[in-house]
Amino acid sequence: MSKKKETIIVMSAHSDDFVIGAGGTIAEYVKEGKKVISIVFSYGEKSHPWLKEKVVQKFRAEETKNAAKALGCEVIIYDLKEGKFYEEYQEKKTEIAFLELLNNEKPTKIFTHSNEDPHPDHRIVHKITLELYKKLKQKPELYIYSIWNPVSFKTRHPKLYVNITGSYKEKIKSLNAFPSQRYNAIYPLFILILFRAIKDGYRMKGAKFGESFYRIK
Repeated sequence: MSKKKETIIVMSAHSDDFVIGAGGTIAEYVKEGKKVISIVFSYGEKSHPWLKEKVVQKFRAEETKNAAKALGCEVIIYDLKEGKFYEEYQEKKTEIAFLELLNNEKPTKIFTHSNEDPHPDHRIVHKITLELYKKLKQKPELYIYSIWNPVSFKTRHPKLYVNITGSYKEKIKSLNAFPSQRYNAIYPLFILILFRAIKDGYRMKGAKFGESFYRIK
């Protein structure tokens, strides 16, 4: 009888957030034999308001799947509308699906957005994750990652550092899987992504690139 793989869950408001915030760590965990599932709350139709929703959903879903493939993780996309996550989360009873998935998978770690992030969708994902956490039968470790907030002030929480030197190329490959987001997210954040990777690697003493997360539970 084979041993069940350790499962890691990454909560992501938009299709590229799991890559920007934790892409190197996801790739590292997959290389270690862990099962990683990225949960994406929205297709992100607002990124291209001049196109029909179905058209945007199609190419953004393809981009997301290609990005997940580059990292080696699984991905599940939910159709919650940007700016209305919490209302739609309640109306569509998405909590039931989330709890069923989390209780079945029994993750050892969950990664989610920081509540210090200025993007309202990111803060709502943080809120939803905490609400789900309270209802889980088996409590995993809970970590937060940053996207649009250049610094975090959660200094009282322990920090997790992951050496992503061996998986940084997978993170970049995964980021390049989002051609539709290059100008409104990837390129504007690229210097910050590189800076964080070098800074976290330096703090690990000997790592070229790293990723860091605050453990809040």
